[in-house]
Amino acid sequence: MTQPSFSQSLERGLRILSEFAANGPVLGIADLARAVDLNRSTTHRYVATLATLGFLQQDPDTRKYSLGPRVVDLGFAAISSMEITGVAASHLQALSDETGCAASMAVLDGADIVYVERRRSRRTAGVAVDLNLHVGSRLPAYCTSMGKVLLAYREPAALRALLDRMDLARRGPKTITVREQLVAALGKVRQAGFAVNDEELAPGLRSIAAPIRDRSGHVVAAINVAVHLTTFTTSVESVVSRLGGPLRRTAADISHQLGYRSNM
Repeated sequence: MTQPSFSQSLERGLRILSEFAANGPVLGIADLARAVDLNRSTTHRYVATLATLGFLQQDPDTRKYSLGPRVVDLGFAAISSMEITGVAASHLQALSDETGCAASMAVLDGADIVYVERRRSRRTAGVAVDLNLHVGSRLPAYCTSMGKVLLAYREPAALRALLDRMDLARRGPKTITVREQLVAALGKVRQAGFAVNDEELAPGLRSIAAPIRDRSGHVVAAINVAVHLTTFTTSVESVVSRLGGPLRRTAADISHQLGYRSNM
């Protein structure tokens, strides 16, 4: 029985918005009607209202819909209000200043990572290696260092379900495209406590990532620093040797501030 304070209209509107995250960035009225189990005319009424308010936008050629700018605004507001970003911001800035590299934080959202914080060094201009990345950017988890960290610490059943959803397409010259090899690589991440990306996302781009744990010890985010072969031409081992210490120290400091105690 529906509670008196429950709004069915609001629930239907939110279900429509949720379908874009679950089933694709562009959907038509027929797609949405099937997904939310409403007739086309009712679905069109809800969609038209959401479009008028800026939560959806329509392509005039295809007549299909995608998420609008108001959803993006809400997403950024939610990210900004997260405790973890407030805790991590100063630590990431210090890490970027110390290493001269861009420092980022991401969380796992399905088979993707979403950037929730990103800082650049104030002491050096560096080289643009961020692929136009910013807070809110999404990348496939399997070919990023932060993604590999976040996948490595999933429960086995949850990890299998995520891997089933992934198309391990080649993104860089060294992308892992075989599921068994990715699973083996994730096992090494758990053993080492960090992940390395060696041109798996894009040519010339390397990064190293470490986990962030909450007070219960669960891995809730990852942080990384990224370098480019045009400015850091030494081996992957040298990257780890130079950047691994500051990165892991920063990850430990953020986790500690979130309440994690490694000796608990």
